[in-house]
Formats: sequence, C-alpha cells, structure tokens
Amino acid sequence: MAKYVDGFVIPVPKKNIAAYRKMAAAAAKIWMEYGALQYMETVGDDISSDFGIPFTKLAKTKKNETVIFSWVVYKNKAQRDRANKLIMKDPRMLNMMKNKKMPFDSKKMSYGGFKVLVDK
Repeated sequence: MAKYVDGFVIPVPKKNIAAYRKMAAAAAKIWMEYGALQYMETVGDDISSDFGIPFTKLAKTKKNETVIFSWVVYKNKAQRDRANKLIMKDPRMLNMMKNKKMPFDSKKMSYGGFKVLVDK
C-alpha cells in the first residue's frame, strides 16, 4: 500500500519558536514510538513568494508570526489511524495538550490527511 501523510500549517509567534521546537521534539518521539516513518517540523524562512499564495497569507499570520509547515509519514492510512488513536490517549500527549502556555493557537492550525501521489 501507498504511504499516508498528515500535514500541518501552523502560525506561531516568532518569540515562541524555541518553545515550539521543544514541544515538537517531544511530540516527534511519541509519534515515532507509535510507528511514524518520518516526523518533520519546519519553520518559515523564505515564505513571502510573489508566486501563488504566500504561506503567510494562507495561514493569516500577524506581523509577529511565522509559519510552521509539518508532516508525519505513515505506512498507510490504517496505520495512521491506529497510531493517532493511541497517541491521543498517551499520557505524555495529554499532558502536552493541557499546557496552558502552548506556543501557538491551535484554533489557527490547519491539519489534514493526504494520500501520496509521488514518492521518490
């Protein structure tokens, strides 16, 4: 079966990038333990393109924010569904989500599952 990818676009205040990195590193360990093949978190660097819709506009960032573009790769959708169900019950993840000082506003996050079209 083809691989499956969860993708995220998250506006994050620039002052919170270090806190986000710490949270993402902890999350990566959890996802990998539950079978993710790859876990990638990237921070915007050259995202104000004149071509298409810039990520800053797409994510509706404020002047003090940048964009985090992230993805998690799984063997297939069924494996992703099993992993995410377990991840959302993992005490480490529950503790992370209870954090009142999250480094981003989860209501502004975009998330979706994607079938892979090309994998080279």
